[in-house]
Amino acid sequence: MKSVAAFSSFSVPDLGEARRFYGETLGLKVEERPEGLELDLGGGHPVFIYHSADNKPADYTILNFIVNDIEKTVDDLVNEGVRMERYDMPEIKTDEKGIARSSEGPRAMAWFKDPAGNIIGIMREK
Repeated sequence: MKSVAAFSSFSVPDLGEARRFYGETLGLKVEERPEGLELDLGGGHPVFIYHSADNKPADYTILNFIVNDIEKTVDDLVNEGVRMERYDMPEIKTDEKGIARSSEGPRAMAWFKDPAGNIIGIMREK
């Protein structure tokens, strides 16, 4: 297969709610298109969000954002009303702020859900 470009997409049951969350709460550039919403994440690789009345949220992380300061990012998200996910599993344990810390792989990660229930991750690599 020879491709000219590629993009990722996912569905939500309410495009208006998604526009507010991704645009206002997360502060991302959101463009409305006739078919849905386009998120500009930088780097020339947009993500497309489309409506689906039968939407079922993904049970895996659909987007990951790399940040310089995970503590501040988590605090900022919580101040915007975002609830961080908590995990207590053998492979992932989060602290009271919802941050998993590791000496291997990404140094710190945290997760939250969008209004449709899709899982979003933030990570600090170094």
